[in-house]
Amino acid sequence: MLPRVNRDPMTVLTTCVLALLCLNLGCSQTDQEEPLLVSKTSIPPLSAQTPTSENTVPSVSSEDSDSPPLIKPPVEKPRVPQPTAQSPNLQQPTTSQATLSDSSQVTDETVELLFQKTSKAGITFLLEKGQATDGSFSKQLSPAVTALCTSALLEHGVPQTDPKIQKSLAFLETQIRSDGGIYGEGSNLRNYETSVSLMCFNRVNGDGNYDKTIKKAIVFLKGLQWDESEGYDLNSTFYGGQGYGTHKRPDASNTSYFLDALKAVAEDPQSEAFQKAATFMSRCQNLSTPHNTAEWVGKASVDDEGGFIYTAVGEGESKAGETPEGGLRSYASMTYAGLKSLLYSGVDQNDIRVQAAKDWIGRHYDLTSNPGMGQQGLFYYYHIFAKTLAATGDPFVLTKDQQKQNWQADLTHRLSELQRDDGSWTNPADRWFEGDPNLVTAYAMLALSYCDPNPLAKADHE
Repeated sequence: MLPRVNRDPMTVLTTCVLALLCLNLGCSQTDQEEPLLVSKTSIPPLSAQTPTSENTVPSVSSEDSDSPPLIKPPVEKPRVPQPTAQSPNLQQPTTSQATLSDSSQVTDETVELLFQKTSKAGITFLLEKGQATDGSFSKQLSPAVTALCTSALLEHGVPQTDPKIQKSLAFLETQIRSDGGIYGEGSNLRNYETSVSLMCFNRVNGDGNYDKTIKKAIVFLKGLQWDESEGYDLNSTFYGGQGYGTHKRPDASNTSYFLDALKAVAEDPQSEAFQKAATFMSRCQNLSTPHNTAEWVGKASVDDEGGFIYTAVGEGESKAGETPEGGLRSYASMTYAGLKSLLYSGVDQNDIRVQAAKDWIGRHYDLTSNPGMGQQGLFYYYHIFAKTLAATGDPFVLTKDQQKQNWQADLTHRLSELQRDDGSWTNPADRWFEGDPNLVTAYAMLALSYCDPNPLAKADHE
């Protein structure tokens, strides 16, 4: 039995009065420190870092990575209202109330706003800072830069009637040659320059004004394709490929641009030009099939299987180098170029070549680098990444850990992060002219055009 405690009446009375005062004044220590209870999904953890500014260029590693980390778009957290003196009776949200705002819906709204902001800034840069008085963009590099910049502006809604678009088109018209090509005087990049210029003219050919120019350019490009007319038959590794246009060996990049041009003018995928090119591109794939029996394919590592190299001519060449066993490394930009070329040539989605390329892409899904090449050719990669995935018709990429990545949202976020304050982009790794802000901004804007949330990317436009 507990001992009885004697309490002084005055002490008891004082204690009661103090307790009542505290309750009335709301000065309980417990009430002061206890936070409002909310669902864990409603606010970020205390350890969350402040997101990077949209216009900040992150530091880039000089190291290449074949298995880079996945990029996931940040999700905007719904804000939780806090009690104020004007709202003393604010109720705590229930779990169901706290999760009413679907995270994917918030992400879609965020991506759409980000797309619009990034697109607007890019347009402003090209029109106000990128264009020369004669209508060109970085013509010292190649007239192709003008074609790419003009196409990017058109894709982002700048009307054909805009005076600056008209000046760009007038400049490109000065590059039309008597042989049907569209290239700079004395150019060694005739296939590349003609292909991208043709696509630009095709975008503004609603009234048929450029019909003759486009038809002659297609004939010119087909004349550059390596085939029987140059003395190369089906058994040659040159067969069906496209080089820079001055009888140099063919490669996957130039062949890809050639097929882009054919696709733009609605060439039949079963045409000889497409089918010959598909033969060449299949021989650039790190995959042992009846389509590719080259010796170097048998030396490919498991990780390289299904990807593409730069050219199959001779003993083959990859810009990503070789494995210790003598295999040629696959890399991302050529793998996307190869997959897109096969799809444009009418190869079925269930074909082993298409499936193997998609598997490679899933294993190397990354937007912080051009897998296999690090930062080299990064924005060229972004452009071909978006165009190829749009051609597949799939809004998601299934990664090696079985995660579905929304590539459009991921790329929109990445391009926004890399955009500079003046609306341009540039690549510190200045290989393949990616130190030039006009060229790189064109690549970025064309890539972004396939990420428009409404609707899914325009696979046939460019």
